[in-house]
Amino acid sequence: MNMISAQRIQKLSLLASLYVSQFLPFWFLFEALPVILRQRGLSLAAIGLLPMLLLPIAFKFLWSPVIDFYGFTRWGHYRFWIICFQSGVIGVTVFCSFLSVEHNLPVLLVGLALMALLCSSQDIATDALALGLLSPRERGVGNAVQGIGGSLGKMIGGGGMLILLNKWGWSKSLLTLAALMLLALMPLLWHRETIRPMGRVTGKSINPALDPLIAYCKIFIESCQRPGIRIWLLTLAVITAGYNFSAAMFRPLLVDLGFSIADIGRMIGIFGIAMTMLGSAAAGLLMAKLGRQRALLIAANTLAVGTFSNVLLTYGFTQLPVLNTIIGVTFFAFGILGTTAFTIMMDKSRIELAGTDYTLQTSVIALCSILSAALGGVIASIVGYRGIFILSTGILLNCNWLIVQHLDLNITSSKNSETYDYAHH
Repeated sequence: MNMISAQRIQKLSLLASLYVSQFLPFWFLFEALPVILRQRGLSLAAIGLLPMLLLPIAFKFLWSPVIDFYGFTRWGHYRFWIICFQSGVIGVTVFCSFLSVEHNLPVLLVGLALMALLCSSQDIATDALALGLLSPRERGVGNAVQGIGGSLGKMIGGGGMLILLNKWGWSKSLLTLAALMLLALMPLLWHRETIRPMGRVTGKSINPALDPLIAYCKIFIESCQRPGIRIWLLTLAVITAGYNFSAAMFRPLLVDLGFSIADIGRMIGIFGIAMTMLGSAAAGLLMAKLGRQRALLIAANTLAVGTFSNVLLTYGFTQLPVLNTIIGVTFFAFGILGTTAFTIMMDKSRIELAGTDYTLQTSVIALCSILSAALGGVIASIVGYRGIFILSTGILLNCNWLIVQHLDLNITSSKNSETYDYAHH
């Protein structure tokens, strides 16, 4: 029992460190950059387009089979990919630290886009490794740890970086970010993957008789033809769009209300993310007691309440207790939603195509996040902040119909009951 407990702690600790290192650069791009550029006078419509830098995250499923099928076994299959991609992100971060936001913005944006490409590729390997590590019974707790680790990375990469940027400036802050990413990668260097038995990925996945491009596309078609997956992808898309219409405009609203970078960093990047971590922990308990479907319903409706509460800010209710309550409810709900959704995504992934199946689902989230954030900026410039918050609330409330009437969250595939920590030639 002690050995099992020690193995589980080691497994969960590894997952936490992986998601901290992965989310550090991503949330710097998503959280800190819009605030910096808004302070330099960029319009809401332009800020809404910044998530276009993250397009590689939306389309990463296109190269996920390559990461599933090919690797360097001596280093561990997914471990090899994670080390390579994270090292690349660290290198790009160091390079960007020597660029000026005012004078080298085009070059800087190219560097940040490359960082997004490397982060998205690392995400494929990290999620596949996590899926192999966790059994179905461990997925609730495992994804809670993932959510907490990701939230810690978000707290440091988003709110922490805003505070550092305010005190240290661009160059020193990015060099610090690079050092933290390197530190968070250390536990993986001591991890050893078990070699995956050959022949696990055969049959339907790749047919040598087909044209290579057709055979490659067939992988994604078959992934989307599995029972229940299309309605689940639609649910992910609707929830993501509903949340991101308002989330992308919330930070610019705080800037327009007169809050400083440091204020926003403390409120969202520290307090907000701490509430997300609590929500992630609560999600593990909710799924254990009530099941995945009810936990998802609670998350979507609580998030709708938090989103609608943003309307209060547009009426001048900007006192700190009001603002902290809005942030607390919204981010707590987001923590429940993220952990529950990621657990269901694992349930709906085949272990032999872990990277591809899981990444296809995360790509739907990323694509909808980018499009809804960009569209949200355009809509907000027309109907104002209040209008975009009301629209977001309505979309989130409509998710109840999809979740209750159409979702089947039972684990039906026997392959999902297997647990691997694997690599192959």
